[in-house]
Amino acid sequence: MVRKIRKAAVIGSGIMGGGIAALLAGAGVNVLLLDIVPFDLKDEEKSDPAARNRIVKAGMDAALASAPSLFMTKKDAALITTGNLEDDFDKLAECDWIVEVVVENLKIKQALFKRLEAIRKPDAIISSNTSGIPLKDMSAGLSPEFKQHFMGTHFFNPVRYMHLLELIPGAETLPEVLAFVAKFGEKHLGKGIVWAKDTPNFVGNRIGVQGIGKVMQLMVEDGMTVPEVDAIFGPALGRPKTAIFKTTDLVGLDTMSHVCQNSYDLCVDDEQRDAFVVPEYVKKMLEKKLLGNKTRAGFYKTDLTPEWKKIRKVINPATLEYEDLVRPSFPCLDAAKKKATLAEKIVCVLTGDDKGAKFAWKMAANSFQYAANRIPEISDTIIEIDNSMKWGYNFEMGPFEVWDTYGVEAAVERMKTENLEVPANVMAMLAAGNKSFYRLEKGVKEFYDFASASYKAVPVNKTMVSLAAAKGNNKTVFENGSASLIDIGDGVFCIEFHTKMNAINGEIVDTIDQSLDHVDANGVGLVIGNEAGGMPGAFSAGADLAFVSKLCHDKKYAEMDAFLKKAQDGIQRTKYAPFPVVAAPYGMVLGGGCETCLGADRIVAHAELFMGLVEIGVGLLPAGGGCMNIWKKFVSALPAGTAKDMDLAKLFIPAFMNVAMAKVSMSAAQAKGNGYLGLADRIVFNRDNLIGEAKKEVLKMVDDAYAPPAKQRLLVMGNAGQGMVNGELFNLLCGKMMSEYDAFLAKRIAYVMSGGDVNKNTMVDEEAILKLEREAFVDFSKEEKTVARIDHMLKTGKPLRN
Repeated sequence: MVRKIRKAAVIGSGIMGGGIAALLAGAGVNVLLLDIVPFDLKDEEKSDPAARNRIVKAGMDAALASAPSLFMTKKDAALITTGNLEDDFDKLAECDWIVEVVVENLKIKQALFKRLEAIRKPDAIISSNTSGIPLKDMSAGLSPEFKQHFMGTHFFNPVRYMHLLELIPGAETLPEVLAFVAKFGEKHLGKGIVWAKDTPNFVGNRIGVQGIGKVMQLMVEDGMTVPEVDAIFGPALGRPKTAIFKTTDLVGLDTMSHVCQNSYDLCVDDEQRDAFVVPEYVKKMLEKKLLGNKTRAGFYKTDLTPEWKKIRKVINPATLEYEDLVRPSFPCLDAAKKKATLAEKIVCVLTGDDKGAKFAWKMAANSFQYAANRIPEISDTIIEIDNSMKWGYNFEMGPFEVWDTYGVEAAVERMKTENLEVPANVMAMLAAGNKSFYRLEKGVKEFYDFASASYKAVPVNKTMVSLAAAKGNNKTVFENGSASLIDIGDGVFCIEFHTKMNAINGEIVDTIDQSLDHVDANGVGLVIGNEAGGMPGAFSAGADLAFVSKLCHDKKYAEMDAFLKKAQDGIQRTKYAPFPVVAAPYGMVLGGGCETCLGADRIVAHAELFMGLVEIGVGLLPAGGGCMNIWKKFVSALPAGTAKDMDLAKLFIPAFMNVAMAKVSMSAAQAKGNGYLGLADRIVFNRDNLIGEAKKEVLKMVDDAYAPPAKQRLLVMGNAGQGMVNGELFNLLCGKMMSEYDAFLAKRIAYVMSGGDVNKNTMVDEEAILKLEREAFVDFSKEEKTVARIDHMLKTGKPLRN
């Protein structure tokens, strides 16, 4: 039997259940979302379907209204059918996978599974999203056949954005069921799979909450403040800006406290069980309902002055009074800012001698101890623990990777000096001459396996192509400070950017040109892709604005035009190369990054894609072929030979509005709706597989006897398009949706995109539009308001509306 998930059910429509339903719908699965009938129905409401479905409707409405959105596109909601557990329960018999997300109450879960056992179809998978109740207790008394198809599938909130999916086998779960859910979760839902044991809070929350609890306890003892802790445990240590206390506000103090209490109650043999006891000041905050973002006051809150000015406040744990937030710093953080790599920043912080550095080291040593002592209790290897913290908590490194970064031997010696207990398994590893948890051997990343006392290859999906592993295996063809060309096998090469935010600069433009030469002589195709950190990351945040700003201030307009011409030539050469070029974008794909993708033959995009031509925000326009190629993308989607017979206005206005309003997609599905992705382009849900899938696309095109597209003249709207745009701009100005300067810029953008001073349905050479792009870009750069926008963006990271 070939197992498929055509219809799934989610029982429980809270924020987690709604998120799981939205994710499944985004993967194209029909979903049945059920919840209970309200207990407080009046007699006249008991036969009213709307009243009986009030709870599930509220859950669905909340999922649709969530910000950031739980849905890839709101259209996915059409795949979700709602109902209640009394009137619609029998519909669960049609489902291939049923996910339980109800209240954490053993008796309620047992009763639900007993009902499911009677109606589920043979081979239907049942899973629980619980983290605090053992699977064996929930499935007690149920049939062997039910238990064979029962397991834990623990998603992290918000479901769409958190990469982690913990899978927990039951004692009797069939191996083929586990393998299927793992493959489906990885490929179709885009999740990073971690195999967890049936222990309280599994892997991610067991490690993560212990770390948060310990910090909360020792913060006051060591004389640290809330903002000082968050400053230390942020990006300098490879963690999110939300650090410790902003993360707790986001999750909710009540939720965090519940997970802590659950761990304390169930982990009776944990040597650090006391770390799960929330401090007295947190208990008082809970009593006062200072729960975080959900109550608009937690460790932080925002007050408004009579002048509507926002003032950030932070709580003083000693007094529980809110004080003005003063952003702290430490010498170790100041020094870390000057370091180039995350590894250097981490070492800088953990080896410093100021108060913040000493606290950071104390917490790091504690995390080293705790993580090592959890093997094999909660997971068999270090990989599950590191991946859980990276994928579930958005850390850039897990505890064992941080330990390697510091130096295992050096950390152990320091721990001994400070009379800290070193885990026995780590001491045994060092005694055997093994000095790191991870190593690279012949391009293969290996981890130290405590059970076998040997190194083993880190398991990876066969589809996955790791640029880091390829570089470690001496597959770098050439590189410079901004980009590399890497041999990823089978005659396919990959250009990788590595500037800050992967911004496009002159060195990258030159590298693309050199790479095309090399592939032409030595390969069959090219991928443009990166592996830059965290989620969502940045494929490329656009052109190097600092470089553009300097040209503006120095009034080097001829040099600016030459740079633009070189960039355009590179993108044109990419488009018409004699071999396939596939772009593999993810995360932020803005401005020049978007133009780079539009110049490729195909796009294989990650599902989380924030893509757009945003140059108007800094007073410019797309001048790397963006104006031309977004219009070309719209026109080329039409059946061959029909363009002249179509009302092109229906295409021109949305194509123009993409640029004039700096529209950015909130997902790859939206990017397709905006016209940035065409029918031949693909969406991949798992970013780990993105480079590999792009490589597969290149090889498929080669196998299909790829021939480069013939350069043809482009059909444009001419003066008619510019006239239509003027009406749209008038409406936007009246609605105060754009400034006068935005309208000035937009009129010129319309002029460029429509082909200049030509009539409707004129065929023009691509080079003519590219020349119009360059001329407009240079003219804009001479405007004071444009220079002000660029400098404001560089200074604040925010657009200036002037």
